[in-house]
Amino acid sequence: MSLDSIIKRGHPIVFGLMIFFSFAEMIQTAVLVGSYNRNDDYPSSLLKGSTRFLLFTSLWTLFFGIAYIVGVVRSSSSFLFSIASHGAWLALTWLFWLAGSAAVTDGFRKLGNCGARGLGHCSQLQSAEAFGWINWILSTIALAAIVVVGARSARSGNGFGGALNA
Repeated sequence: MSLDSIIKRGHPIVFGLMIFFSFAEMIQTAVLVGSYNRNDDYPSSLLKGSTRFLLFTSLWTLFFGIAYIVGVVRSSSSFLFSIASHGAWLALTWLFWLAGSAAVTDGFRKLGNCGARGLGHCSQLQSAEAFGWINWILSTIALAAIVVVGARSARSGNGFGGALNA
């Protein structure tokens, strides 16, 4: 199987998974943020900020992930959907997921065992943390693939502004 056919099959699969898990993250964090705002009972200021940031990151990934899937299918030769564009977006998205997931993880570490403390929404916070790390793993895979494709494209003399293919 050639790298080009792997990209054509893999791009919608990886981006589809990112969209799916971002949607799940969006639902989890939107419910958490709504409940915490309504009751004004955030467990800590760190979890307040990181939960809101994960909500933003999930919406960011959902919106741009759909745009990239549609764009690659409809206009793969456009610079908007080029290797460089994918690389820049994925690098920023990777950083967002890393920061948000690490902040939630740190918030849990500082709280201790939230289940034993009777903390409300403990399992929802844990699933938001898990979905965040899943999205970070998926964005890591996608970013690594774009780096490989970009390196091959640059070596062949096509640069990074070309279409997303081998």
